[in-house]
Formats: sequence, C-alpha cells, structure tokens
Amino acid sequence: MLTFYHAPLSRSGRVHWLLHELDVPFETVRCDIPRQDGSGARDPRNPHPEGKVPALTHDGALVTESAAIMLYLTDLFPDRGLGIAPGEPERGAYLTWLFWYGAVVEPVYIAEVLGVADHPVAQASFRDRDAVAARLIDALGGRDWLMGERFTAADILLCSPYLYFPDATPDHPAVRDWIARCTARPACRAAAEQD
Repeated sequence: MLTFYHAPLSRSGRVHWLLHELDVPFETVRCDIPRQDGSGARDPRNPHPEGKVPALTHDGALVTESAAIMLYLTDLFPDRGLGIAPGEPERGAYLTWLFWYGAVVEPVYIAEVLGVADHPVAQASFRDRDAVAARLIDALGGRDWLMGERFTAADILLCSPYLYFPDATPDHPAVRDWIARCTARPACRAAAEQD
C-alpha cells in the first residue's frame, strides 16, 4: 500500500501530481507542517525525519525527498511510462534531470530569496538563475518535453517551482510553452483541484 504524506501548497504537490499521472491507488495523509511565515507545526503522523513533506511509505518502507520519491515511484510502476527504466539509453539523462533539480535549481532560487545569490560560493556551487534558464531553454529547443517526445516525472519536478513562483519563470517561449503543456495535463489539474 502506498501512503502519501502531503501538505497542500508545498513541495509535496509535485508528488501528488505524479501519483495522479501514475493512476495507482494511494492513501493521502494531509499533514500540518511548519511554514515559512511561522504558522503550522510538525505533525506527529508524518514519518519524515524532519517533519517535512513529501514523504511516502510503501508497505512499511519510508521514502523522502521529491526526486527520490519520484524515482522510486517511476521505477515501481515502469509500465506507466513516466520514468526511464534501468538499461534504457536515456536513463542517465533522466536521472540527471531529477538530481539537477535538488542539487542546482532549488539552491539557486533559495540563495536568491536569502539574498546570497551573488556570493562566490553560491556562484561556484550552484550557478545562477540565468544558468538554470539557459539549460532549460537549450533542452526544450524544438522539443515538447525534457526527455524529447516523452513526458516524464522530470518534467513535473522541473516545472514545479514555476507553478508557485511564476515571476521566477525564465522569459522564453520554449519554457513558457513547456509549462503550459505540463499544467494542461489532466493529472496536474486533478491534483490541484484536490488541494
């Protein structure tokens, strides 16, 4: 049994969307979480070691962190076609997109919010908003999805920050059109409506 620990309008929204894309049975436990404005609190039902979301349990096994959960789910349900299976030629590119998000994209935007984006360590370690935009623009040039003609969990993960922070969206038609394609998907709308 899949149990998904979720707080609306949080990072867990992207996993919620993926679960709808996969069209598999899952139980949702809505959790309170500490919010940036000081509201909320740790929910004792949430098994995440830091009280954050997303978290997922599958037959008692706990998986946390968005990219890890997305990889776990797409590997668990390969017949749904939302991941790239081990042994497929594009597996490396798929894994790169998933982990680039957590290693570069999110830190870039967090450094910007904290006002330290220009610090030499931030620049050397994570790059900057322009570098993130350039990589997305290059990847999406003439393609519908990050993996070419195939929509995957990588598209969900990489477009997710722009759903909550539209002002951060790279000002380029390839990126804007990609986000529009992503958000037009019925599973995206279904997850948003439940929240």
